[in-house]
Amino acid sequence: MEKFSLNCVELQEYQPNRYPFLMIDHVDEVVPGKFAKGYKNLTMNEWYFPVHFPDGPNMPGALQLEALAQMLTVAITTLPGLKGKVTHALQHTVKYKREVKPGEKFEIETEVLSWKRGICKGRGIAKVNGEIACEADMMITIPEILEQYLPKKKSEL
Repeated sequence: MEKFSLNCVELQEYQPNRYPFLMIDHVDEVVPGKFAKGYKNLTMNEWYFPVHFPDGPNMPGALQLEALAQMLTVAITTLPGLKGKVTHALQHTVKYKREVKPGEKFEIETEVLSWKRGICKGRGIAKVNGEIACEADMMITIPEILEQYLPKKKSEL
């Protein structure tokens, strides 16, 4: 498959989250089913900076992980037939290395390690100024696909 990029409007066709919970501004490069790379520009206007924390604003760790998961979602939902599909988190293991502050560019790279039966195993790294801010091993699912492979409940038999 060919690689391509997605601007802030185009990526919303593949990522169901919307502002203020859309944690990606641009997808620089995506190869469907393989990887996605992009970024989030952080300005003092982000809704979380005034409260996290007033004297030392930084991007909450949960939102850093969310940005990684959203980018991994784009790597999957750009596959044929999956455009706009909703994803859910199954399991994430994350390590935080540094604070992410207003005015910084949060650069995100994700890789699909496997994609089977509606479950994606992937890995993501986010950097600021070339320095690792956080990294995560992630598992996400497209429930609509996964449900086809789950055992039937007695009431469905």
